[in-house]
Amino acid sequence: MKLDVGRKTKDTEINMAPLIDMVFILLIFFLVTTSFVKESGVEVKRPIASTAETAEKTTIIVAVTEDGAVWIDSKNVDIRSVRATMERFRHENPLGNVVITADKNSLFGVSIEVLDEVRAAGITNVVVAATKE
Repeated sequence: MKLDVGRKTKDTEINMAPLIDMVFILLIFFLVTTSFVKESGVEVKRPIASTAETAEKTTIIVAVTEDGAVWIDSKNVDIRSVRATMERFRHENPLGNVVITADKNSLFGVSIEVLDEVRAAGITNVVVAATKE
């Protein structure tokens, strides 16, 4: 048997292109299927309710703190500017929901004023947040 001594052997290489393509496809899949939760930007102790339900399509959160401050999208706002902010939100997202989260020790009157301003802006999808027992 005759051996070919002058013949060079080709090194075996792993083609990385399909692997990188698969990683990018998985990354895109996880980004598309992930749902992000907006928080109000302020710590609120929600009251407990036995009939509380989870709202899946929350679009904007309005928080009322214990001292009566109103927060919308991590910004402290005056109660008088809630209606204008909600009207702008309604024009941008006509089917969007508004979640009002009030601290359990907050003044009831401030929460009602916020609810009144949101409804006066023409938003009908209003939810009051609570923690389930």
